[in-house]
Amino acid sequence: MALDGAFLRHLKKEITDRALGARVDKIYQPNKEELVFLLRTRQEAFKLLLSARANSPRIHFTQYAPENPKVPPMLCMLLRKRLSGAKLVEVRQPGLERLLYLDFDAANELGDKVRLSLVIEIMGKYSNIILVDGQGKIVDALKRVDEEMSSQRLVQPGLAYELPPAQNKPCMLECQPEEIVEAIVHQPKNQSLNKGILNALQGLSPVVCREIEHQVGRGQELFTRDLTQEQRERLRSFLERLFTTVRDTAGEPYMVTKIKGKPMEFSFLNIVQYGTLASVSRWEDFSSLLDEFYEERDRQDRMRVKAQDLLRLLANASERLSRKINLQRGELARSEDREHLRVCGDLINANLYRIERGSAFADLENFYDENRLMRVKLDPALNATQNAQKYYKEYRKAKTAQQVLGEQIAQAEQELLYVDSVFDCLSRAQSESELNEIRQELREEGYLKAVRDKRKPPAPLAPLEFVSSEGFRILVGRNNRQNDKLTLKQANNNDIWLHTKNIPGSHTIIVTGGRQPGDATLKEAAMLAAYHSRAKDSSQVPVDYTQVRYVSKPQGAKPGMVIYVHYQTLFVTPQHELTEKLKKL
Repeated sequence: MALDGAFLRHLKKEITDRALGARVDKIYQPNKEELVFLLRTRQEAFKLLLSARANSPRIHFTQYAPENPKVPPMLCMLLRKRLSGAKLVEVRQPGLERLLYLDFDAANELGDKVRLSLVIEIMGKYSNIILVDGQGKIVDALKRVDEEMSSQRLVQPGLAYELPPAQNKPCMLECQPEEIVEAIVHQPKNQSLNKGILNALQGLSPVVCREIEHQVGRGQELFTRDLTQEQRERLRSFLERLFTTVRDTAGEPYMVTKIKGKPMEFSFLNIVQYGTLASVSRWEDFSSLLDEFYEERDRQDRMRVKAQDLLRLLANASERLSRKINLQRGELARSEDREHLRVCGDLINANLYRIERGSAFADLENFYDENRLMRVKLDPALNATQNAQKYYKEYRKAKTAQQVLGEQIAQAEQELLYVDSVFDCLSRAQSESELNEIRQELREEGYLKAVRDKRKPPAPLAPLEFVSSEGFRILVGRNNRQNDKLTLKQANNNDIWLHTKNIPGSHTIIVTGGRQPGDATLKEAAMLAAYHSRAKDSSQVPVDYTQVRYVSKPQGAKPGMVIYVHYQTLFVTPQHELTEKLKKL
C-alpha cells in the first residue's frame, strides 16, 4: 500500500496546518465506507474525505465529493448529532502507524464541553472509522467487529478502544540508521534488500523500499546478506536522509503514472525506479495528489464496469461472426469441387446404354482426361438418366452456393471489421458520454434493443482536437459515428484524411485552411492516428493519407467504414508524450 505511515505523517501535517481550529459544519456519508466532513474556518470552507474502502483507504481534503443519498445512514446521523459544530483541536498519529486521531471539542446534550476523537485506521480490508469518547470508549464505528469476525480485537459500542496489533518494527522517529542497517544485514533469511527494509522498519510502503534498493544498488537487485561495505554505507546514508525527511515532514508529493495514463503509485519521495516505463509528476500538495490519484483510478474502474455489457456483446458478436465465416468457407471449399459433378453427369449421359439399373458404380472412359478410366458412384435406386440428372442438379446447386456464399462471407467479414472497430473505440473511451454514444450507435445498428426515452438526447461530443507544431488543427474522431460526421460532413475536400492501414482506428483530419501542411504536420497527424488505433502500443505502424475528396462511403456500409484512393503511406511509432504535447487545452 502506497499510503504508508510516513506518507500519512505528511498528510497529518497538511491537515493540521490547514484545518486546526476549524469547526464541523456538515457531515455526509455518500456510501457505506466513506465520510465527508465540511469544515469551516473564518477564511475558508473545505471538505475532508475519510475512506475505509478496502482498495483505497485514506484521509485527505477533496474536491470530488460523491453524491449523497436522500436518507443519511444511521452512523451519519449519529456523527451529526455528536460532532456538528465541534472544533478540531488536534491531529495525532501514534509513531508511524497507519492511523490518525482527529480530536474534537464538542458539546453534549446538556451543553457541557466534551472531547471526542474520530479514529481512521488505514489497514486495507480491515480499514475502519471509529468514534471514541473522552473516556476511550467506542461510541460507534463504520464497521463493527464482533466475536465471529475477530477473536483478537472487538469494535463495538461501549467497549474500550484498543489500537490495532502492533507490527513490532522499529520506528524511524525513535531509532538511528545504523541500527536499521545492522538489523537488515543480520536477518535470518537472505532476501532482496527491499523486502529486508520492509521487514525491518515501520511506516514504509513497498514502493519506497524498492526505491531505496534502486538507489543503493544503482538499479541492480541487491540481497541483504550480499551487501558490500560500500553498499552498506550507501544504505546508511540514504536511510539517514530518509529519516530526516520523515522527521521534518520535508517530503514532497509525487505521482507515478503509466505511459497509458493510468495512475500507478504515489509517494513522498521522487520515484525513479521505473525509468522510461512510467512518468513521475510533482503535485502542489498531498491532498490534491490523492484526490486526483483515486478519482482517476475510480473513474477508470467505473468505466470498466459500465463497459462490461458492451464488451460481452461485442465479444459474442465477434465469436458468432467468426464461427459463421469459418462454416461458410468450409461450404465454399466443398462447392469448388462442382466441376467433378458436371463431369460425372456428362460421362453417365454418354454411356447410358452401358449402365445397368441397380449398379453402385460404373468404370467409364473420361473423355476429358485422355479416356482414362474413372469410377463414377451411382445410386442403385435410380436408372442411368436419373443418376445423370442428380449429378447435374448437385452441380447447379454448388454453382449457386459459391456465388451466394462469396457474398455472405464478404458481408460477414465487413461486419466483423465493424465489430472490431467498435471494440477499438470502446477500449479508448475516456468518459461516460463516449460510452453512451457507442451504446447509441449499437442500438441504431440493431446490436442493442432500442430504448424509449422522451428526454432530449445529449449534444454529440466534439472530436478530439490537437495543434501541430506548424500550427495546423488536427481532429480525431472518438467513435464510428463521429468518424463519419468528421470525414463526410465537417471536413473540406482539400483537408488531409489519415487512417491506420488495415487496422481499426479513428479517422484523423488535418484542417488545411487552404494551406499545404509540411512533413512535420503529416508525421504528427500520422502518429496521432496510430495512437488512436489498435496499434497504439506498436512500432512502425503504417498510416495511409489522402485528400478528403478521395474518401467515400459505400452504400449500406456500417458507421466508420469508408473506401479511399490516391493515397500514400507513412510508417510511424505512436508516442504518448507527443499526444499530450499536441493536445489543445
